[in-house]
Amino acid sequence: MNETGCKTAVLLIGHGSTRPEVKSAFCALADLVRAGSDNRLVEVAFLSCGEPTIAGGIDRCVEQGARRIVLCPYFLFAGSHVRNDLPAAMAAAGQRYPELELLLAEPLGVHAKLGEVVCERVAEALGKSTVTAE
Repeated sequence: MNETGCKTAVLLIGHGSTRPEVKSAFCALADLVRAGSDNRLVEVAFLSCGEPTIAGGIDRCVEQGARRIVLCPYFLFAGSHVRNDLPAAMAAAGQRYPELELLLAEPLGVHAKLGEVVCERVAEALGKSTVTAE
């Protein structure tokens, strides 16, 4: 719980995939978020492919006592999904749960830590390289 006594959940939202290993990886990311924050109520949802859907993820949060949900899009930029689809899902959830506070976090965007991750991935790829450019 936070300082106001309102139980807050984080709903980590991904695009989704038909591949089970993608869902497993996304759930592992949710575990990292849960472990790295004071908030232990972290759920996942998928926008397009996979279960739970955003509505299902919101339902799971409410079933666990959430009175506020921060929808956190795991997308790089504020494209159509973030600008249109997520607000529509929030509006629908607001109809089902009028007492629920729904907040939309910014997408990942341009961030120094993401730059660090890209540099790490490049270094990993170079470490695997068997062909050198001349």
